[in-house]
Amino acid sequence: MTAEADLSTRAGERHFWTPGAQVLWRYRGNGTDAVHICRPVTVVRDDAELLAVWMAPGTACVKPVLADGTPVHREPLASRYVKPRAARVEQWWGAGVLKLARPGEPWSVWLFWEPGWRFKSWYVNLEEPRRRWSGGVDSVDHFLDISVHPDRSWRWLDEDEFAQAQADGLMPAELAGRVQRAGERAAGVVRAWGPPFCDGWEDWRPDPAWPVPALPPDWDRRPS
Repeated sequence: MTAEADLSTRAGERHFWTPGAQVLWRYRGNGTDAVHICRPVTVVRDDAELLAVWMAPGTACVKPVLADGTPVHREPLASRYVKPRAARVEQWWGAGVLKLARPGEPWSVWLFWEPGWRFKSWYVNLEEPRRRWSGGVDSVDHFLDISVHPDRSWRWLDEDEFAQAQADGLMPAELAGRVQRAGERAAGVVRAWGPPFCDGWEDWRPDPAWPVPALPPDWDRRPS
């Protein structure tokens, strides 16, 4: 990865990555500092208002699986969060994902396309505000999500997972309340069609010269 070399280093200023820099977008497991999701991405924009990154098709990503290799989504919900897990590296075979995150905001907004760049949907991922480090950003997923369609209709997603996480002790009541309030704020942005939904990102395209970032061998290293 080239994140450190591409940071702005002027004294007294916050460090920002330059467009084209390759960084890691990671999630730690709930209640642990262990990284269980890692996605190499390319920086599109990084400033005091917004971090935008592109995850290209074919990117090698780390994802959690059950210890026996079973994909997490195939495990019944009642036991999904209590069985031992492992990490697996797999390629992202979708059409690519653009991720947008405002500093300090407890969610990020992802854009999905169909093959041929037909815009599919926005996805609001409720999460811990991202913690920046020299090689990328770290967060913790909060289970509850929102799907937003091109006609501006929207719906909650994964409410059953959010409830199960609370039942399994992964989401204490105080945190669950904060997540629900964050979700309502995010839904308010959708209703008002505020940024980033109104900003035209669905027409954005990646620089064809950008290489697909590689997954570094120390993808789970501690932030520096």
